[in-house]
Amino acid sequence: MIIEADAAAERLDAFLASRLPDLSRSRIQSLIREQYIIVNDEPAKPRDAVKPGDRIAIALPEAVPLDAAPQDIPLEILYEDDDLLVLNKEPGMVVHPAPGNPDGTLVNALLHHCRGKLSGIGGVERPGIVHRLDKDTSGCLVVAKSDPAHQSLVTQFSERSTMEKIYLAVTQGVPTPAKDTIFTHIGRHPVNRQKMAVVNPPGGKAAITDYEILGTDAATRTSLVLCHLHTGRTHQIRVHLHHKGTPLVGDPIYGKPSKKSMLPERLMLHAWKLSFEHPITRMRLSFEAPIPQEFEAWTEAAGL
Repeated sequence: MIIEADAAAERLDAFLASRLPDLSRSRIQSLIREQYIIVNDEPAKPRDAVKPGDRIAIALPEAVPLDAAPQDIPLEILYEDDDLLVLNKEPGMVVHPAPGNPDGTLVNALLHHCRGKLSGIGGVERPGIVHRLDKDTSGCLVVAKSDPAHQSLVTQFSERSTMEKIYLAVTQGVPTPAKDTIFTHIGRHPVNRQKMAVVNPPGGKAAITDYEILGTDAATRTSLVLCHLHTGRTHQIRVHLHHKGTPLVGDPIYGKPSKKSMLPERLMLHAWKLSFEHPITRMRLSFEAPIPQEFEAWTEAAGL
């Protein structure tokens, strides 16, 4: 397709996102970098400014076949309709196949459960994945079953105007103050590229987490912490609470080995509540994933 620009001083990716509602801005950026989108017969960059009269050529490649097989893996579905489903992901389940986890993933389970009725807007056939939870994180996760739903949900996650995500975490130590907002930039660790870290701007991306201590166990010196995410950076809660000097219990990357054998060995992070607008009906939807048994010692003390 050919688009002739009629506006100036707007980034190429933003300009196209406003005119191609079936494509997310991140997908458009990928297409630009892979030179499926060119301007005036020349390669471009997402941040290039659009000028009146520019001719923008767009070629949409065929979706890449997903190298994953349907597997009959039980899922705890909290809600499902023709456009989306919300599930309670169990700890230990990887979301997407990757080296070291070729099967037994959430995607394998979804391919079986949805019988191919998953969105492909991300450039891969039928993945449906809008956002991810770490392997050892449990709780609410939404999956898109149609392309319009995928686009809307990606936008809601990106803009955060209608999306609300609330987590429960158990920390080693007691964060101070008891209630605060952590506002930093998060990027790749300068030495260990497998980790994320708080970095100095302009490096990384802005990350904002509100937290509040719900209760403290004096015997183990651990705390139950409520976290409200305003951004969605990789490992955001884990990095932010580590930055406060109180890493999560059971965190194999940012935590420290505990000498207290009574503490759970799993990563103590649970995506407790999730709210957003239904991408088609625009009705407000709110979900709550049952709190895992490992959290009971802290939630009972906190009265949850």
